[in-house]
Amino acid sequence: MRLVGLSGGVGAPSSTTTVVRLVLDAATAQLRERGVDDVEVSVVEVRDVAVAAASETVGGLREPHLDAALRHLEEADALVVASPVFRGSYAGVFKAVLDLLEPGSLRGIPTALAATSGTTRHTLVTEHAMRPLMSYFGALTLPTTIVATPDDLVLGSRPVPELAARIARSAVELADAVVPGRTRMGA
Repeated sequence: MRLVGLSGGVGAPSSTTTVVRLVLDAATAQLRERGVDDVEVSVVEVRDVAVAAASETVGGLREPHLDAALRHLEEADALVVASPVFRGSYAGVFKAVLDLLEPGSLRGIPTALAATSGTTRHTLVTEHAMRPLMSYFGALTLPTTIVATPDDLVLGSRPVPELAARIARSAVELADAVVPGRTRMGA
């Protein structure tokens, strides 16, 4: 089972990557509860492929590490996709990387959506910007989305209870989507 995160975060450390990893960890735990022990988890960092994405867009030549990152997304069993919010939408560099995927290339892949924002004013970015974008690629976007503000991450990495609950719900949805017909052990 391959769980892949796509983090649009450009900083290091990145709160966006932190949120991606929290969801991936919770989804891995849910899958293990369902008896799936062989779970491979990885994160594609936009900051690591952004220059190559811009070069391909302008020059038309794809660098091997960018090609590997895009194939990694397309071959995932499930995705966690997150972007920081810039000017009320996902980051341009995040979109520049996704622009290199073919339409429908993520068809049927269960996908959890998340964003990080400096304010609660952007809590609908996952619904109004990210869900249509990921649907264009055919991704099966899940109902629960996550938007985290600096107040939601204690010391930058530990979610407050409300955020932890949304992460847990998103992880259950992701596990349910990739392991149909199996119920949680002990449930």
